[in-house]
Amino acid sequence: GQLSQANQTIDELKSKLMECETKRGSFQTQVTAKSSELESERMKNRTLQEQIELLKSTNTNLLERLADLSVVSREGAESIRKSLETLDKQTKMVNDLNQGIQRRDSVNLALVMNLKRSLADVNDQDIQVEVKKGVVYISISDKLLFKSGSAIINKSAESVVEKIATVLNDHSELDILVEGHTDNVPIATDCIKDNWDLSAHRSTAVVRMLQKKYNVSPERMTAGGRGEYIPKASNDTNEGRAQNRRTEIIVLPDLEQFFKLSAGQ
Repeated sequence: GQLSQANQTIDELKSKLMECETKRGSFQTQVTAKSSELESERMKNRTLQEQIELLKSTNTNLLERLADLSVVSREGAESIRKSLETLDKQTKMVNDLNQGIQRRDSVNLALVMNLKRSLADVNDQDIQVEVKKGVVYISISDKLLFKSGSAIINKSAESVVEKIATVLNDHSELDILVEGHTDNVPIATDCIKDNWDLSAHRSTAVVRMLQKKYNVSPERMTAGGRGEYIPKASNDTNEGRAQNRRTEIIVLPDLEQFFKLSAGQ
């Protein structure tokens, strides 16, 4: 009876042992599965960590580039501001110059009209009034002003000089350049060495008369001799040489004011 009971107990224990073995096998399978899941999660975690590091690096680069762009943007804005200021100054200067040119052209027109009105009774071949290069030229033939080879103004020409002086005094803001010109025929006398000398003496004679007899301010005037070197016509004919023997009174804007305007002052 005790042996039978012992055998029964052994069988129960074997059965429980087998049951435990079965459960252990099941647990082992579950552990293996969980280990595999854990490794998979670890791999995912490493991948995510790498992505995070990449994003951090990218974010840092973006921030650095944004900082650089901010600097560039500030520098660009400053450059644009300076360019606009320069453009504004240039525009103002151009507008001032245009206004100056319009004023000059208006003054030139009035001056030419006044001169032509005053000199209407003088032969057109002896005196010409025209605008060249933005200034007024009064060209007087030497036949009218001087005897051949002389720098003394003819008495008959003084009335012409007076009429010109009256108009010049009405435009006291303008400067005056008097230039003597000759033909290419050589000259040499006790008083005149050459054509340079003759042209300079003649221009000085005109300036002197404008100042002393007709009260044109000497500060406005310049006298110069150009000799034979700026001909109006060919010196190969009598007519051409006659055109070249002339005195030109050139009426200029106040050069100091003009240069200030050109410089934008």
